[in-house]
Amino acid sequence: MAIRRAVVAGLLREAWANLWRWSLFAVGTVLAVYFLLDRGLADGATTAIALSAVIIGVVLSPRHPMILPLMAVPSAFVTARVGIGVGDLTVSDLAIALGFVTVVLLSRRDFSPTMRAMLWLNAIYQFATLFTVIVNPFPQNTVEWFHAWLLIAGALVLGWGIGRAGLMRTALLLMIATAALIAIGTIVTAAVVFITEGFKPIYPRWPWAMHKNFAGAALSFAILIVFIKPPAARLSRRVTLPAMWLMFIALALTQSRQAIIGLIVAMMLYVMRSGAGRHKILVALLGIPGAVLIVQSVIDQFESQNRFNSTYQRLEWMREVYALWKHSPIFGHGLRYWYVHPTANFQPPQAELEVVASTGVVGLAAFGVMWIGFLIVLWKFWTKHPAFGALAFAALISRIVAAQFDLFWVAAQTSIPFLIAGICLGAQVYWRDRHPEDHGQSLGTNDGESSKIESLGQMGVAWNSVTTRTR
Repeated sequence: MAIRRAVVAGLLREAWANLWRWSLFAVGTVLAVYFLLDRGLADGATTAIALSAVIIGVVLSPRHPMILPLMAVPSAFVTARVGIGVGDLTVSDLAIALGFVTVVLLSRRDFSPTMRAMLWLNAIYQFATLFTVIVNPFPQNTVEWFHAWLLIAGALVLGWGIGRAGLMRTALLLMIATAALIAIGTIVTAAVVFITEGFKPIYPRWPWAMHKNFAGAALSFAILIVFIKPPAARLSRRVTLPAMWLMFIALALTQSRQAIIGLIVAMMLYVMRSGAGRHKILVALLGIPGAVLIVQSVIDQFESQNRFNSTYQRLEWMREVYALWKHSPIFGHGLRYWYVHPTANFQPPQAELEVVASTGVVGLAAFGVMWIGFLIVLWKFWTKHPAFGALAFAALISRIVAAQFDLFWVAAQTSIPFLIAGICLGAQVYWRDRHPEDHGQSLGTNDGESSKIESLGQMGVAWNSVTTRTR
């Protein structure tokens, strides 16, 4: 009787695991048909390729559980819209959502203390913003509440699953390759624009159409990866050095000032904290001219007296947002209020202004707690595990600094740094389980080589054993 019950229990566990996997496949197929055949998307070819990659990942998930989360990594950079009813989601959002669900269903959730702290900090913010969802009942408000949670907690958990499976190197290489593709597209677009329209900021038109500030943010995150070169990722200098200069050139062409400021601050903090002497000259050579050019461009815009340039426009929007906030100071006007507000139909150009106008002082207080908490726990994580914490902290500090001069809740501009942080946190636990004596300390600083790191094949075997235990 006991043997029979054990057999039945085993069959039920196997059926449950397969049910979830095939449910993912069915949902993915339905979404693909809906998006591609009914919605009439812009950038249809690029979107079709990105969605096809996601669907392939869903199909392969029963045998290779981490395929879909890995497919979500490059897809996180695709900003083509895939509107669902009242939503205004992107391929990036869809990929992160599917990857997140896969990790939740098929991965161990033995979160480290740092990971749990970050999820709780995000939960505090989500709870505080729930008040504005209740007070301002319109569809976009509710959708954005879930969307904002996905951009942070969803990306963190997705990254955790990838890093926990020992696939940090693969994921970071996918990010570098995708950013290099964006860089090439930016340079090609610049060559055409400079010939036909003259010298101006570049909005890449290939491999998909992007705003210059999104392209700049994506390139800045990838530059941090190849600049910091986490030792656990074993990134070769033959890959990172050409990629870094390629992406530096493309970032300069976009003239995304906020992305450049965020990158400079993150690089300076890394150099000062880690004592990476050989990088000090590089940071000075790049940072000082970059800062001078940014300051000079702002001065030129003020002196031009053009009331429609980006500097004057931001100042005007800030005044209007402040005037709007005073009408609902406690709980704000609702997330994405500019979609429905009859007069304030623009997104605030600065993170805290957007939060206070959307969620009021309640949401702003929680936003401050969340971000200060993020930086504190990652700073401590960097102190304890420098081989993993440097990149995680740099990615988030770069984003919050850039958000002081730009829109905040904007697709991959927010999700990518949290995806990177999650990968680093998961990779540290993966290393800890295999080398409990040093917790990653023996990895050193940033030579990019370590004989202790398992090969990708061994990582796959380790992940298969993890998923087997979850069935």
